[in-house]
Amino acid sequence: MLGIFKRRNSAGTGTLNGFVDWHCHILPGVDDGLPTMEDALSVLAEYERRGIAQVWLTPHIMEDIPNTTAALRARFAELTEAYKGCVQLHLAAENMLDALFEERLAARDLLPIGPSGDHLLVETSYFNPPMDLTGTLERIKSAGYYPLLAHPERYVYMDERDYDDLAARGVKFQLNLPSLTGMYGREAQKKAQWLLRHGLYAVAGTDLHRPTVATKLPPPPPSLPNTL
Repeated sequence: MLGIFKRRNSAGTGTLNGFVDWHCHILPGVDDGLPTMEDALSVLAEYERRGIAQVWLTPHIMEDIPNTTAALRARFAELTEAYKGCVQLHLAAENMLDALFEERLAARDLLPIGPSGDHLLVETSYFNPPMDLTGTLERIKSAGYYPLLAHPERYVYMDERDYDDLAARGVKFQLNLPSLTGMYGREAQKKAQWLLRHGLYAVAGTDLHRPTVATKLPPPPPSLPNTL
């Protein structure tokens, strides 16, 4: 797998110079993302070539993939030991809003995202909202965190009114860059374009699960703040 990408100079020569990837599944062997350390090192080599500066590794935590924070930290330590490149690596998690999340939130057993450690990357089912979505978001805020909703453009049950309501409640939004290219279908692409036009995205990520995606990433929109 290391031969998939040709490693180039660490300064980066691509169209993502200085970009921060706020959502990816590069941490190997922990969820439905990259399976091996070799895969992870290959993708990070391609990230260097594209000029990506920082990556937040956000493995799934959900009832179907009940990762523990301790196990994820241990795997992250293995990756940082193996990786000798220039991309800055950070560990967080993508939290499904399910019963396991409620338990973790109550216990403060979480992996927050962002330099201040006060945001939580969260997701829901693509097709149905969780029970008491509004209540869960309020509990996140009461615990001292800002909810950062992963790829809102991909939730088929959400429309423009839902986005406006969530934004009014203090929820921030994370764009999947491949949504802009139609990777998830025309409807997700249209929603992403609407959210962009209305300035509702705070940050962007790749949501990378497979090595081949790294070579196909579009540049981030110039209007996107991409900071928390």
